[in-house]
Formats: sequence, structure tokens, C-alpha cells
Amino acid sequence: SAAIAWSERQRWSRYWLVDPLDGTREFVKRNGEFTVNIALIDGDRPVLGMVQAPVTGEFSWAWQGGGAWIAGPGEAPRSCRTRERGETLVVAGSRSHGDPRLVDMLERVGSYELTPLGSSLKFLRIAAGEADLYVRLGPTSEWDTAAAQCVLEEAGGAVIDLNGQPLRYNRKDSLLNPEFIACGDPDQDWARVLGTAPVS
Repeated sequence: SAAIAWSERQRWSRYWLVDPLDGTREFVKRNGEFTVNIALIDGDRPVLGMVQAPVTGEFSWAWQGGGAWIAGPGEAPRSCRTRERGETLVVAGSRSHGDPRLVDMLERVGSYELTPLGSSLKFLRIAAGEADLYVRLGPTSEWDTAAAQCVLEEAGGAVIDLNGQPLRYNRKDSLLNPEFIACGDPDQDWARVLGTAPVS
């Protein structure tokens, strides 16, 4: 619960982080783009993540060192891997939380295609090799991202803040994440490419 005090939370070394409805606006719109997210946090990192899209039945999961997996209803699980960046950058964007700054950033990278999606599905498309990037400019809570971050990292991607530092959990009083970049190719210096890194 968001009401649990930092004085108590800072004693936690391992805990479950659950979002029973990620993508509230998508749920209200009845477009099917909402998920249930469950993560296990060890220290300040998600080490197990499970994300289910109830409408489609798609289920993705990962654990530290165990790879990332996805399965639809009646399907055998298949492993997920991110892809190498192509000539045109495929960007998964928030369907309900747009930001004009995003277009300015993307203009720096050249050719791109913006695909709107709700909830943690943006992370999962990157993990499955169907998109390259998701930039979140605006507030999210730690329970919104942890499970899908684990899946993306185990698929070969990364989630970093706008300074290029990995997204971490339960390190402060607030449960809000910083603005962040989820990417399929962590070898790219995305904070520099998008112009978000501080100038030294």
C-alpha cells in the first residue's frame, strides 16, 4: 500500500510489489490494454516479474537469470528477446499520457514510428522484439513498472532514468518513479541520443 511509511519500508530487504490494475484509463475505456503486474523486489531490484493481460490472456514472466517468457491462451511458452535497432525506430508510446516533449526527443533520432499502447504492454512489446523504445515523461508509481522491468531486462533490454541510471525501487519516501527510458538495446546511450543526459 502507498500508505506504508518509509520508516517501515526501508527495513524491507525482499517484498512483493503488486499492481492489480495497471492501465486504469484503458480499463475504463474498455480497450483491453490493461494488465495485472506482480513483482518480487530483492534489495532495490525486481528479480521476478509476472504480467498478464486479462482480455487477451497473454502472460509474460521472468526471473533473474532465468530469461523472459511469453505465452498466449493454449500456447506453449516461448522465450523473449529484444531486437537490434533498425533503420526506423519503433517507439511504444503511452495511449493516455502523451507529452509534447517526446516528439522533440524523437526528432533527434531520425526516422521513427510511434505506436500507442496502454499499461505495461509497452515494455512487453520491446521485450518481444516488436518495438525498440518507450520513453515515459510523467509520473508513474513503482508498482506500475517493476514486473515489466524484470521481463524486459531478462529479455536483454534495460530501464533507465533520464540520466542513464538503472531504475531502482524502495530507495526513498516517495513511491513515484523518475521519468525513464525503457529500451531494447542497452548498448545505445539513449540518454545522450535523446538529449536527456546532463551536459558535462
